[in-house]
Amino acid sequence: MAISGASTLFDKLWSAHSVCDLGNGEALLYIDRVFLHERTGSIALQSLHSAGYGVRDARRVFCTMDHIVDTFPGRGDKTLMPSGSEFIVATRHETQAADIRLFDVNDPDQGIVHVISPEQGLVLPGLTLVCPDSHTCTQGAIGALAWGIGSSEAEHALATGTLRVRKPKNMRIVVDGTLRPGVTAKDLVLHLIAQFGANGGAGYAVEFAGTAIAQLDVEARFTLCNMAVEFSAFTAVIAPDDKVEAYLAGRDFAPKGEHWREAVEYWRSLRSDAGATFECELHVDAGVIEPVVTWGTSPEQVAGIGGCIPDVHSFTEPHRREAALRALQYQGLQAGEQIADIAVNAAFIGSCTNSRLSDLRAAAEVVKGRRIAHGVRGVVVPGSRRVKKAAEREGLDRIFVDAGFEWRDSGCSMCFYAGGETFGEFQRVISTTNRNFEGRQGPNTRTHLASPATVAASAITGSITSAEMLVASESLIA
Repeated sequence: MAISGASTLFDKLWSAHSVCDLGNGEALLYIDRVFLHERTGSIALQSLHSAGYGVRDARRVFCTMDHIVDTFPGRGDKTLMPSGSEFIVATRHETQAADIRLFDVNDPDQGIVHVISPEQGLVLPGLTLVCPDSHTCTQGAIGALAWGIGSSEAEHALATGTLRVRKPKNMRIVVDGTLRPGVTAKDLVLHLIAQFGANGGAGYAVEFAGTAIAQLDVEARFTLCNMAVEFSAFTAVIAPDDKVEAYLAGRDFAPKGEHWREAVEYWRSLRSDAGATFECELHVDAGVIEPVVTWGTSPEQVAGIGGCIPDVHSFTEPHRREAALRALQYQGLQAGEQIADIAVNAAFIGSCTNSRLSDLRAAAEVVKGRRIAHGVRGVVVPGSRRVKKAAEREGLDRIFVDAGFEWRDSGCSMCFYAGGETFGEFQRVISTTNRNFEGRQGPNTRTHLASPATVAASAITGSITSAEMLVASESLIA
């Protein structure tokens, strides 16, 4: 029951940053942080300066080299992407001219924007953060209001410190119960999208809540919020708790001393009030979720790894049936095929979805003492140079290399194809990334989304396999 004066977490964040109401559901919002990357940042800065404007407050703006930069060891400004080095050089020039903090190609703090921002405490609970990148919603996992924008909006935010935004409706997704052993946040979010559709969150800001969400560690929450955009949501948020406080304590840009105590006191107020109104509420039972993988070209085309590809006639809506037919044709698969019988050519562990230290640990635990299957190419790309260094201190790099994986430098790498590196035409890739659209990882490359543990297990067997299935099969052989 709604209670007068009760507010959702999203409403609190919105109200705290609303400069004025513009009418027609729009408001002018104050922007605390702007993050740029080399694929779009140089364009926004060049356009801004060409129009005769400067950056209003460079202290609130940050930029990283992540999308185009190569991830091969010993890299420099040269890229596989045609003209990629021009973007890098232009970004370096524009950020220096504007006095913006740049995490350059070989900066020890370089990495994927959505990884390094919370990693360094650049984003904090209660702040607004925008970036010309659709997966900016990742950072809502710590209670920030973060969303992706276009380059022209980035110019406005840089010049004025504000943005004109139409307010979305409120949706709460309550996930109660406990995830089964071997089931991850990636399985949870793919299950959610499969159950309610890739457009299920359209027009909404999503708040994740419930006992299962409280049980997730912070890095798992990043994975969950990261794919809210694949649910078509404006953004996603999770109320900050003691896990978030512990995660942020001591981070480079996090408050210190008395400022820390004041910040934590404020963060603890960032939660939805009892009786707050949500225009839509969805409920998910964590206990029924199993390790899953996508079989098609949409994140809603999902099946349990122990199951099979559904009959296209099981989709009652014509557009979903047509999409399934097209997806099967692109993927080179047939309805009724067992998921576990689908052979893979490559395995990719990386991206802003699953490239943090906990993700690499989960994958390394699966591959330790094993070798990837003959003919399978495995690539591991840490989400930041800090993650890479931490993984190497733990010996994870040796585990991957000994198993036959390539160990790379940090960046977006083969999460998407922009004329650079690809696994190849008609190659089937099991991937920890967030999108499986046609051509996402290269022309005619076939992508299956899964958790780090599933990707690792599939690389070992050479076909789509969960970690649990891998261990069970080895027990039978023994």
